[in-house]
Amino acid sequence: MSEEKKLTISAIKAALKNDPTPEFLERLAQDERKGAQQALTTYQKQVAKKEAAQADFLERLSYEKELWEQGFDYVAGIDEVGRGPLAGPVVTAAVILPHDFSLVEVNDSKKLNEKKREELYRKILEEAVAVAVGVADNEVIDEINIYQATRQAMNAAVNDLAIQPQHLLIDAMELDLEIPQTKLIKGDARSVSIAAASIVAKVNRDHLMTFYDDIYPGYNFKKNDGYGTKEHLAGLAQLGATPIHRKSFEPIKSHYS
Repeated sequence: MSEEKKLTISAIKAALKNDPTPEFLERLAQDERKGAQQALTTYQKQVAKKEAAQADFLERLSYEKELWEQGFDYVAGIDEVGRGPLAGPVVTAAVILPHDFSLVEVNDSKKLNEKKREELYRKILEEAVAVAVGVADNEVIDEINIYQATRQAMNAAVNDLAIQPQHLLIDAMELDLEIPQTKLIKGDARSVSIAAASIVAKVNRDHLMTFYDDIYPGYNFKKNDGYGTKEHLAGLAQLGATPIHRKSFEPIKSHYS
């Protein structure tokens, strides 16, 4: 019986957490104890999951890598959040990532829970070459429509970057800027830079809607982010529209403006 085989199951589990050698794994595979095999199976699943996540991350970094190889050192990903709500602004973000960026978990903000978004948001701010946010409030949205307001906010985010980007990767939008750009449908799930921008925009808007929830109680803005949920519509029926509601959006346009 080998020395590794004499290890307790707890010791084996601990060893598997510390980058086990191929030799250790080979000997563990010969350990017939059920607990040892379960520990090995769990470890193998975790490794496979990490490898799959890494492969997916590299695939989503392919647009950036191709542009970097072409000499575009500063590539900005751009995304928005808040086009559909009945209240609050549309918020955009522009993010330039370093070439050694390796936060595998950065993905479309809609695929992440609040805790993970907040965690990644802080890391993105720490590691990014440059980050900027653009905002178009409900009055701008009502004046020029949500599509144009989104473009305006995206332009503002790009123009506020501390470093001038050499190429833009944009989620489903084209901007009136003299910078080469690539429009990507569902870009937040296809580009790491756009995904990072989606997280920054989402967290900023969530914080803002939490602030508005304190100012305008009764609509549940903290939970619904201004979308037309049952609680939000009930608040409208009881309290009417607030100064942050979009008067060009239904049902506000027909019933509360």
